[in-house]
Amino acid sequence: MSEVDTLSEVDAATELMRLAKAIAHHNKLYHAHDAPEISDADFDALVRRNNELEAAFPHLVRADSPNAQVGAAVETSPLSKVTHAKRMMSLDNAFADEDVEDFVARVRRFLNLSADTPVALTVEDKIDGLSCSLRYENGELVRAATRGDGQVGEDVTANVRRFLISRIA
Repeated sequence: MSEVDTLSEVDAATELMRLAKAIAHHNKLYHAHDAPEISDADFDALVRRNNELEAAFPHLVRADSPNAQVGAAVETSPLSKVTHAKRMMSLDNAFADEDVEDFVARVRRFLNLSADTPVALTVEDKIDGLSCSLRYENGELVRAATRGDGQVGEDVTANVRRFLISRIA
């Protein structure tokens, strides 16, 4: 029996509330202030614990669940705002073989593939950086936007153009 199995609903709800606040706090420090207080591994441990509790107590999932959030809000940024045509999501981490197997199973379900249909993947270590949505029209870059909170990002078109030109030169 795991520790989660012995947790009361009240204790689980209390811990989910604490985790939602802690994860939001650390997300804001990381994304909005570029001043993290904890390591990526410690942050990932908080998220894993939240996911474990939400899986065991799905009826206790909060409206402010970290799983409902992506990136960080950009309202304080001086850059122009861009509303994404389609919400930009975040990638999940995989820490064990089971995490990858679960991901492949979700891909198979989404694509309506049988369990024995091979799925080819390319995998690499996670490198923290900036997620951008790039929109081209007739081969020309017309918009580059950060992920932001998934719905609204920042317009970084000029920066990306400068980067692309420096790579060509």
